Amino acid sequence: MRILLTNDDGINAPGLAVLEDIAKELTDDIWIAAPEEEQSGKGRAISLTHPVRTRKVGAKAWAIAGTPSDCVLLAMQDLMPDAPDLVLSGVNRGQNIAEDTSFSGTIAAAMFGMQLGIPSIALSQAQSFRERGSLPWATARAWGAKTLRPLIAKGWPTDVVMNVNFPDREPEDVQGIQITRQGFRDESIIHTDRREDLRGNDYYWIGYKGKLSKPDAGTDLRAIYDGFVSVSPLHVDLTHEAYLEELRETWPN
Repeated sequence: MRILLTNDDGINAPGLAVLEDIAKELTDDIWIAAPEEEQSGKGRAISLTHPVRTRKVGAKAWAIAGTPSDCVLLAMQDLMPDAPDLVLSGVNRGQNIAEDTSFSGTIAAAMFGMQLGIPSIALSQAQSFRERGSLPWATARAWGAKTLRPLIAKGWPTDVVMNVNFPDREPEDVQGIQITRQGFRDESIIHTDRREDLRGNDYYWIGYKGKLSKPDAGTDLRAIYDGFVSVSPLHVDLTHEAYLEELRETWPN
């Protein structure tokens, strides 16, 4: 099996090294195309207004001055001799659950792999649930391959990407693996922090507040809160089917 690895945290991110360790448990045919610099929150962006430069950093590895989607596109159309059998994106520094999934570069890279016809999985390691700065890479490394093997063996529809999140627990404290749906927080945790530079001009940092929501059972949020690995099938179709039917039935003729 030929596997392409990518991420949104950058070519030197520790999570990419963890992902390579996971992939080595599945195959010895591993290729890497990752952003030159961190691209967190870039979503499904592709570079249309400037050239995208590549830098070879290994026999089968490139750093790419572009977005995660750029990385997958260039790898599959120009850098690799043949298409991969699987795209793995991650392991992201921080969870990609609930509404995070809509702007995650990690998930976007997997979406682009799916769009190009390759089974794709996004992987993320939850952080800072136990205490500020807690980030147990050993958990993703220990639970990665055992989560991926049954997924790969079973397969999934061609319009689906698999979203895997590892909880902020030590490997031996993980409760197991749950199949979940995407949740939605009951309160936005994104906030802005206004500051002032030395010339008296305002500037802003955009970030997250560490507030927990009250998620329903069966959601990715609930699984991560409870110490389970979360596995969610996602797809690009954003249509709200129930309201679509209501809108069709009530639309004035």
